[in-house]
Amino acid sequence: MPLSDIAIRNAKSKDKPYKLYDANGLFLLVTPSGGKWWRLKYRLNGKEKLLSLGTYPVIGLKEARIKRDETRQLIAQGVNPGERRREAKAVIAAMEKEKKTTFSAVAREWFAKKRAAWTDGHQKKILSRLENQLFPYIGERQFSSLEAADYLAVIQKAESRGAIETAHRLAQLCGQITRYARIAGVVAHDAATGLNEALAPVKTKHYAAIVVPSEMGELLRSIDEYPGEPVLCYALKLLPYVFVRSGELRGAVWDEINFDAAEWVIPAGRMKMRRPHVVPLARQAIALFRSLKELSGNGVLIFPSSFSATRCISDVGLLNALRRMGYGKDKMTIHGFRTSASTMLNELGYNKDWIEAQLAHAEKNAVRDAYNRAEYLPERRKMMQEWADYLDNLKAG
Repeated sequence: MPLSDIAIRNAKSKDKPYKLYDANGLFLLVTPSGGKWWRLKYRLNGKEKLLSLGTYPVIGLKEARIKRDETRQLIAQGVNPGERRREAKAVIAAMEKEKKTTFSAVAREWFAKKRAAWTDGHQKKILSRLENQLFPYIGERQFSSLEAADYLAVIQKAESRGAIETAHRLAQLCGQITRYARIAGVVAHDAATGLNEALAPVKTKHYAAIVVPSEMGELLRSIDEYPGEPVLCYALKLLPYVFVRSGELRGAVWDEINFDAAEWVIPAGRMKMRRPHVVPLARQAIALFRSLKELSGNGVLIFPSSFSATRCISDVGLLNALRRMGYGKDKMTIHGFRTSASTMLNELGYNKDWIEAQLAHAEKNAVRDAYNRAEYLPERRKMMQEWADYLDNLKAG
């Protein structure tokens, strides 16, 4: 007697599996755990075989009978339904594998492994280059099908619109991804090696900076006299003493400042090179931070925006202040404070390694880099105090 929906719903589990038969080889296997599995018994080439048709209630009685009839038609045509299913699974598996080895899939896998070592800003920059300048053209291509000419064609789109530096960065990005793909076994060779050789050279861009002592004195006096927002003015006054990157200064929080040790420890997450950085604070810098604490000490940020206590001042605000003082883009920039300090400290005869360590530049030799950061702090502390005194003498004329 054929099965009914009521009989299937009322079927209870027992100590051992048992079968409820429908018709034409279709039956329901009820397991001790309560599972209900559709099975089809059929004969092919004189041998009895079983085929799974799914589980109840995902597959209802009506759908199970349709699957049974379709399968029996295949058997009547001499087709092995088990083999047909395995072939279909193989095709699906191949398609899934292809999805995992497209350029976009491999690039995202590379990005996921690398992003922990980057700042949030750098992560966004890399992801933007991938999604806006590479994926639209080669994202869905199989990685193994891409050759140097394919990468170059995409990169030269940036070059053709005059974005030479962007083109070189895209070439570098493609090279990093293809090297990862080769190591991961996706491809046998790195097709993006040496793409920069086919691009126009990048014109070196230097940040405008004041390096003449007398002109630095004038700039410091202009900063002292600037009638802007108090928090922004403090940021401008501190920049020459600490010469950190703009984002590192603007995003500073009070917990990073150790007044007793006269140190500012910038955590790795806020540093370009993703390493914590110690900035020894001269007496002048400590005095400025203490005064500033009366203005913004109740919040988390040291340099909060005048519009929101949860957002820091902007780079544009600092730059506009310089412009209002009369310093054009060809004379001084915010990044220029780092260039000024580097150039002038070298001219004053300070050890280059101390200066580079204070600028938080990466040392190509990892062992040497670790040594520098560990051993140069006493020397940097002395240098930073002498630099602050030197700046005060310039400001005094």
